[in-house]
Amino acid sequence: MWPVCVAPRSLALPRSLVARLCSGGGGGSVSYKQGQSPEPRTREYFYYVDHQGQLFLDDSKMKNFITCYKDPQFLVFFFSRLRANRSGRYEAAFPFLSLCGRERNFLRCEDRPVVFTHLLPSGRGPPRLSYCGGGEALAVPFEPARLLPLAANGRLYHPAPERVGGVGLVRSALAFELSACFEYAPGAPSWVP
Repeated sequence: MWPVCVAPRSLALPRSLVARLCSGGGGGSVSYKQGQSPEPRTREYFYYVDHQGQLFLDDSKMKNFITCYKDPQFLVFFFSRLRANRSGRYEAAFPFLSLCGRERNFLRCEDRPVVFTHLLPSGRGPPRLSYCGGGEALAVPFEPARLLPLAANGRLYHPAPERVGGVGLVRSALAFELSACFEYAPGAPSWVP
């Protein structure tokens, strides 16, 4: 499935990009109402993406596989329009925004707004990493040499679209699968502390 092994010793992602993690504080300290209309013909909704790449309404009390959004068409629509929130509304608590006409969909995340969930088969081109349930429609070229293990939290990161910060989280299950191909320099520890 993935013929070339990773070489974590030659990482190219700037650590400063990874350090700018998504607002993990939550929307709890901000006052909003799902579907609120701050101005005529405009609605606002509030979402949350977890470390597995699952999307939820932010105020859902139970956040698990049963309550997350699963419709690929909706997920592609939502994440393909995702940008940094520069709207002047809820920027600190919800640092990302997905616009749909006059509808504003604010997003906060546990770590990063893009979470890579699957390594797609290479087929006729290079392998691609798919994110947030979007399959082929939400995918970037897989760059094994640019994977970045972050010792501070034990997570693995990969380049993502610039419009969402340029860095995405690799879901734990996928990181575990990829780790079988990691190569380490002689004398280096075989794990990231």
